Amino acid sequence: MEEKLTTVGFDADDTLWHNERFFQLTHTYFAELLADHAEREHLMERLLAAEKRNIRHYGYGIKGFTLSMIETAIEVTEDRVPASVIRQLIEAGQDMLAHPIELLPHAREAIEGVAATHKVILITKGDLIDQERKLAQSGLGDLFDGVEIVSEKTPDTYRGIFGQYCDGPASAMMVGNSMRSDVVAAIRAGCWGVYVPHGLVWEIEKAETPADNPRYRELQDLGELSQLIRTLS
Repeated sequence: MEEKLTTVGFDADDTLWHNERFFQLTHTYFAELLADHAEREHLMERLLAAEKRNIRHYGYGIKGFTLSMIETAIEVTEDRVPASVIRQLIEAGQDMLAHPIELLPHAREAIEGVAATHKVILITKGDLIDQERKLAQSGLGDLFDGVEIVSEKTPDTYRGIFGQYCDGPASAMMVGNSMRSDVVAAIRAGCWGVYVPHGLVWEIEKAETPADNPRYRELQDLGELSQLIRTLS
């Protein structure tokens, strides 16, 4: 017997508000700063490799990204990167941390619509201070029954969170733009996994679509979420 859907988890970055585009803009700036030392494609490969290595040290977020840029700059210049470039990279990271929040279409209406009938939980990963800042600036914080800022989104993460807020993952849904973290991991935990494409996707968050899984759904945007939930509840 199918468990009744009682709780809906929302991802934050690039699901409720813009995020990845600021990383893409900084990528371009980074490539311009190091143009005399490496071609853009090679530089981006080195930066991505550094990010993957450093997740276990720094976690997700702008601070870890900034440190990975500095590390990559040191590597590609063979320790000759000017201090002025390192300063500019630090300033670029600070600019990202100060960027105002811009909600994605239907974000507020989707949460309000679901909250009228279900528990709603924000489940996001990244730097604690930055994620708290973004949530406060978004004006959405009061809509959630709970906020969970985690270091990684794994099946065990979802089992623990939905075990706390409801009867477990079988009665929960996770909504997000990351196929790897928001959808595949949630489905493996036993949740419904709802994919809302954003367009810009960090390479690390890509994964094969579980199209044949009965608990997988895909929406064009958050405006379609309330109707989907009505069909499942």
